[in-house]
Amino acid sequence: MHRVATHARRLLAGALLASLALPAQAGWDQLNMTKGVTSISREVHDLHMLTLWICTIVGIGVFAVMIYAIATFRKSKGAVPATFSHNTNAEIIWTVIPTLVLVFLGYQTAPALVRIEDTRNAEMTVKITGYQWKWEYEYVGENYSFFSTLAEGSNAARQLGSGIDPKSVENYLLDVDNPLVVPVGVKIRYLLTASDVLHAWWVPAFAVKRDAIPGYVNEGWFQVDEPGIYRGQCAELCGKDHGFMPVVVQALPKADFDAWLAAKKAPVGAASAAIAAEAAPTIAALN
Repeated sequence: MHRVATHARRLLAGALLASLALPAQAGWDQLNMTKGVTSISREVHDLHMLTLWICTIVGIGVFAVMIYAIATFRKSKGAVPATFSHNTNAEIIWTVIPTLVLVFLGYQTAPALVRIEDTRNAEMTVKITGYQWKWEYEYVGENYSFFSTLAEGSNAARQLGSGIDPKSVENYLLDVDNPLVVPVGVKIRYLLTASDVLHAWWVPAFAVKRDAIPGYVNEGWFQVDEPGIYRGQCAELCGKDHGFMPVVVQALPKADFDAWLAAKKAPVGAASAAIAAEAAPTIAALN
């Protein structure tokens, strides 16, 4: 029996040490919500931290009182149970204080919720459509759109019996063939829908996670403040390949984005001009 108890204590001590070492290995940024690269994401992070600290303080207070009561007023110390059924003052205190806390949190949160939904004064609009299992991006008013699907390397490695080690694939299951490209410092309005089943477009660095619903158009906005590549995923179970439709957004300086968009639109414009030229004689003959 003594051996079993000793072994159990060793296991418990090992588990405790492992749990204490986990934050050091993973890093706080990987355990906590990211601050992101948009004004909204930073505001959401600040609200999250405010709420977390309030919950922490409340939790410490509640457990401190509970542990004190258990230790101090236990039967072995001769404690005698009280005979009253309620206390009006205590009930008023534990009703008023939580109410004030909730009012304070609502006061802090409401302006952020309003800003999240305010799509006015956007400089460009992108329509995002979810499919099983890919995304379509359309630059509204620019006559340019494309599909974005899982990158070939990840798609090959995920196949059963491929023999490819997923760890050898960079950004495994989080890379695509055609990322969404956006300019830095520009307020971008997005229109979100789906063509088949429910999807959800999620980019943690933008604090954007919104459902794509067939027959319905959701909208929102983001403004990326730092150039870079930002990754996300579909966050709504949408079928057998739900785990294989990542989201990748590349943010470029405004001048670089304009050059990229012009280069992408040029072949489309040339093809349209060629089709129009071929159709001109037929149209003239019909007239």
